This record gives sequence, structure tokens and C-alpha cells, in this order.
Amino acid sequence: MEQLERERIREILSNVRRVELRTKRFVDSIFQGAYKSTFKGRGIEFSEVREYQPGDDIRTIDWNVTARFGHPYVKEFIEERDLTILIAFDISGSLDFGTQSNLKKDTATELIASIAFSALRNNDRVGLILFSNRVEKYIPPRKGRKQVMRVIRETLYHEPEEKATDLNQGLEFISRITRKKAIVFFISDFNEPVENYAKSMRILGKKHDLISVNIRDLREEEIPDVGLVSLEDGETGEQILVDTSDEEFRRNFIELANEQRERTTRFHRSNGIDIIDIRTDYDWTKEMIKFFGIRRRRIR
Repeated sequence: MEQLERERIREILSNVRRVELRTKRFVDSIFQGAYKSTFKGRGIEFSEVREYQPGDDIRTIDWNVTARFGHPYVKEFIEERDLTILIAFDISGSLDFGTQSNLKKDTATELIASIAFSALRNNDRVGLILFSNRVEKYIPPRKGRKQVMRVIRETLYHEPEEKATDLNQGLEFISRITRKKAIVFFISDFNEPVENYAKSMRILGKKHDLISVNIRDLREEEIPDVGLVSLEDGETGEQILVDTSDEEFRRNFIELANEQRERTTRFHRSNGIDIIDIRTDYDWTKEMIKFFGIRRRRIR
């Protein structure tokens, strides 16, 4: 038993390390800078006085120190960040699906790791909420590498007790436990009708900087002609036999999927809530960089 437990611990540590290595290059080269310039702190605070160098802004000259030493000195300031990042992740059964290079939950895990490591690099607090049709795990926001590794470990290895989804549970929980303004990444496949969670999301969006991430798979939007196929609902386990060679069925499938996605997007935009669409067959990093660029232009 002890040997099995040691092997499991080694496997967990190995997989956490694998996720870290997969995301480290991206975080160090691209994601961190975009993250820092997009999510600003509350202001600036004085750091130190140093000698004036050509090119320094003359408005930063400290005239008292300059008069004392007979040559110019300037004040340096650092950003006062004090940011709290909350990651809420839908771990219901529908995220355990993928027909391309990754499952939806695997793509989400890489994204979560990148956000967490960027928070670490910028000395921001990061916390995690895992939910299905109830909140299953809550890690309060803290700083430090140990916290980041715990976030990744729980994302990788928490076994959902429920397969169904209730987005309200995650949204309302955040509103209850977080009074201070936070940056909230709300990650789901948004398979619920908008009406089910609209009120809770509007309330949360007014209190916090809310960013939804919609994780999708190609086969949830279009279906190939492969004859008779048994489809299973990842949350209810319900199965249905469909004839994919039926052109009308495939057309209706695409229309319903597009309508669901468009309604979700319209709701977010009409309520001033950012939403990022990520698909398992696309490079999710490009979508995040695109989002950061839009945010930076908007806050200038």
C-alpha cells in the first residue's frame, strides 16, 4: 500500500511538473508581459531616489535632494499591484470531452496554469474554485509558488463528485466569499441556457472584473457524415442513436450550436462582460494574446 501511495505521489508531482514545463516558456516569453500590462494595480508608490540620467522625465526630479547634493536626482516609483486573481473552473462531465488534440478540461488546465504562473511572477494572489452543480473545492487566494502548484494539482486531480452543471453555484459562491474587487476568470463550456445564470452573472460582473472563457470542441459545433452514431450526454449519461448521414439533421445540429454560442456571446457583450472563445483544435494562446491586446487598447 505504501509503495502504491509513493508511486501515486510521484505520478502527481510528475504531471504537475509536466504542466509547468508546457506553460513556462509561454508565460516567460509572452503571457507574463501581456498579463502585467493588461491587469494594472491600484496605483503607484514611491520606491527610491537615484541620480538623473539623460532621457529621464524632468517631472520626476526631486528638487529637495537635487539642491542638497548640487546635481539632479529623480524619484522612482513602482506599481502598487495588490491584485487578487480568482479562477472558477467548471469541472462537470461535459468538460471531459474532446475530439481534437486535447480534451476541453486539458486545454483549460494549461490556461489555468498560465494564469497562475503569471500571477506568481507579478506577486499577485491567486485562488481556485472548482464547481459542478455545486462548489466542490475552494482554495482561498494567496501568493507564492506553493499556492500555484496546489492550484495546478487540484485542477489536474480533483475527481468531480457530480457530473451535472449549475453555473449559478459558481457565480453566487464568488459573490458571497469575495468582497474586495478581484479579477475573475470564469471557465466553462456554457452549455446551459443563458437565462439560467444571467442574473447571477450580471451581479458578479458589476462587483468584479469578470472574464468568461468559453471552452469548445469542434464536434460540438458540427458533426461529420459517419452513418449511425450513438451520442452520450456527458452530464446525464443519456444516450441517443442518430443518423449523421441525414443532411437535415447535420444542418439542424450546426444551427442549434451556432445559436447557443451566439446567444452566450450577445449576453456577455450586452452586459459589458468580456468573453474569450477557445477551441480544442486551435492554439488557445493566440486567443489569449488577442484578448490582452483588445483590453490594453480599451484602457488607454
